[in-house]
Formats: sequence, structure tokens, C-alpha cells
Amino acid sequence: MENDAKVIPIQSAPYHLSRQAGEAENMLDHIVDDFPDNPQSMAYFYDLFRRVYCHGDEVKHEGMLVGTTCIQAPEELIYAFGATPMRLCNGSYHYDQKGADFMPAKSCSLVKATLGMLNSDNVIPRIGKPDLVVNPTTCDQKKKSSVMIEDMGYAVYDLEFPNVKESEASRVYWQRSVRQFTARLRELTGKKLTRKNLQAAMAKTSRAQAAFRKLHNFRRKSPSLILGKDAFLVTNAYFFDDIERWTDAVEKLNEELAQRDQSGFKAVQSKAPRVLFTGSPPIFPNLKLPLLIEEAGGVVVTDETCSANRMLYDMTAVDEWMVNDMVDSLADKYLKPCTCPIFTRNDDRRRRLLDLVKDFNADGVVYQAFAGCQVYEMEYRSVAEEFNKAGIPMLYIETDYSLDDKGQLSTRIEAFLESLKNRKKHRA
Repeated sequence: MENDAKVIPIQSAPYHLSRQAGEAENMLDHIVDDFPDNPQSMAYFYDLFRRVYCHGDEVKHEGMLVGTTCIQAPEELIYAFGATPMRLCNGSYHYDQKGADFMPAKSCSLVKATLGMLNSDNVIPRIGKPDLVVNPTTCDQKKKSSVMIEDMGYAVYDLEFPNVKESEASRVYWQRSVRQFTARLRELTGKKLTRKNLQAAMAKTSRAQAAFRKLHNFRRKSPSLILGKDAFLVTNAYFFDDIERWTDAVEKLNEELAQRDQSGFKAVQSKAPRVLFTGSPPIFPNLKLPLLIEEAGGVVVTDETCSANRMLYDMTAVDEWMVNDMVDSLADKYLKPCTCPIFTRNDDRRRRLLDLVKDFNADGVVYQAFAGCQVYEMEYRSVAEEFNKAGIPMLYIETDYSLDDKGQLSTRIEAFLESLKNRKKHRA
């Protein structure tokens, strides 16, 4: 007699039981539960990350979806054409491992994770398939990733970025690139760029920038009113959140920080070492290094990264409110203040770092370089020399998305913060 037993198909596990959900949940629980006195207004951001990264909720958007791989893609133009920009950079070790299946072992973790996410059947954040992926030609690894993203079935636009920014020729080159990008968006959406639509888009981003700058200035306070781990979560939320809801939430956070300031509230001890964070960007759920700093009793008071401070700091200055002039002004906004280390010369970045140390009364600097992130690894020496001349202590850490080195890094960070405390005592 034949066996009549039925074959039961294997069901895919619910998203909340997946590795990437577990990774995100562990990080978020650590951020929320292991630190006292979290601002009440941060509940919006905690809930947002829990829904999107831990539960896998869909991220809704208006119009067409334009994915971006870098902050150098002018989001105002995307909004002006009725589309929604969404940053694709990813911080998941799970996706880093998936990217390692088809990328060189020594590739940057950020690039591996981003491509691993795009090549996954279960893309988180759940944004749907972008109608276009805009890939500014900044670092070499991102340049080479364009063809790989195309091979995954995505439409990709290479936004050509100059290697220098000081010359008039590079400015003209970039302005032409941005105009060509405008033409590509017109072709994609079938809509015309008008002064009214572009003004509305610029007003939308300007309000978000104003809210961010206010938060940025609250971080100058000593002792600190807010921890760096929360500030990084706020800016990471900008990657995928609705811009107007995000701005509303930041404005409420600013109101709470103003109340904290008036009441004399301290988020950390008065003697907590104040740290400037720079180098490869912290992107959720890879907030390993900022959390280690603040677990050890320090506080990240400011940063110079493309996932936070550099993302929303600079405003657009328009001389003539005609469409072509506004587009050129946007191009200038994305080129002139840019301190990305991909440029041949990087004097502005060194000046910016020194200014941040002074303005935020930072005691020292932590410089993160992802293994394989060549531009930050190569730039380290010149930055270290600049800080050494100014007598500013700096800790250089080469790491990746793995948690395997967490114990070793914790020991190094604790020793560095202790040295900053002793230095302050001697000065006193």
C-alpha cells in the first residue's frame, strides 16, 4: 500500500523572527532600555524604527520612488518633480554578509550591506522597488556598484561628481551634471520643473534643515542635554521617513530640549568627556561605536559624517528666483560646503573638524574607518597630523559591521576616555 502522507511545504518564517529583525531589535532595545532619562519626544523615533526595522512595516511614499546612495543627490529636485527620495545606505550586518557573497572580501561594509539589501528578496526598510536609483560617482566602490545594481534589475542613473571642488571648471562641470539629472527626472516623471514646484520643495527641505540646525545647536550645551545615540537615530530616520512628519517630530524634540535647558537637566555627568565623531558613517543598526563611547561614560556631542551633521547642515542660497538659477544654486549647495574625503584636496574638511572641536568644546575625537573604506583610511594620516598640531587627542578605529571586535573596542574606548578625563584634571 502506497504511503499517502502529504508533504507539508516549508513556510517562510515571519519577518520579526528573521536575522535582520533580530539584529535591529537588539540594537534598538539597547538604545532605548540601557540608558536612563531618554527624551519623551524620542518615542516617535523609537517607535518608527521598531515598526520599520523590527516588524517590517511598509514605508509609504508619494509619487515615484527615487533611491539615492549618497547625500550628494539633490533631493529638492526629486521632491519638485512630485517624487520621493529615499536613502538606500544600509547598516545591517546581515545584509553585509549577503553582499559578501558577490563582492570582494575587502569591500567597504556600507557598500556591501547596501548591495546585499538591494539583492535581497526581503528588502528592509520595506520601500518597494525604486523607480530609479541615483548613484553619485563619489567613492570608487560606489562608482563600480552601478553596474551591479543594474544587473539586479534596477534602473540606475550615475550622477557625475567632480574630483575637485576648488576650480571654476569643477563647479561648471557639477552644475551641468545637476541640469542633466533634472532632465532625467523630467523624463522619468513626465512632469515639468517649475519655479513654484521647486520653491515648494526647497521650503520643505529648508524647514527640515532649520529644525536640524536647532537640534545641532542644543548639542553645544555643556553638560549635554541629549546623547549622541539619539541624535544619530534622528538623522538616520531622515533616510526613509516622511519629511514633514520627521520635521514635526524634531521640532517637538527641540521644544523638550529647550525645557531641559531651562530646568538645568543633565543627560550625562558634568565631567563626561565630550567627543567629536568622524569618519565612516554610523547607519542603523550599526551604531556600535557611538554606543560604546556612551556606555563608557563619554558623550558624542557632534559629528562630521554623511549620515548626520553633513546631511542637513547647509542651506541653499538663491540669488535669482528663476528656474535655471535655482537649479545652479542647488548645485552650489551640494558642492561648495561638501567635506567628503573623496576630493583630491581636503583642506575644508580639516578646517571643519577643528571648528567643530572648538565650537562644541570637544575633549577628543573618535575616527571610525570601515575596513576597505579606502578614502577614510587614506585620509586618516593628514587629519591626525592636523589634530596633533592643535593638541587634540584622537582615537583611530578600523572596524566593520561585525560585533566580533566589540570587547576589544570597548577596552580601547574606555582607555581613551580615561585619558581625556586625566587630561582635563591636569588642565584644571
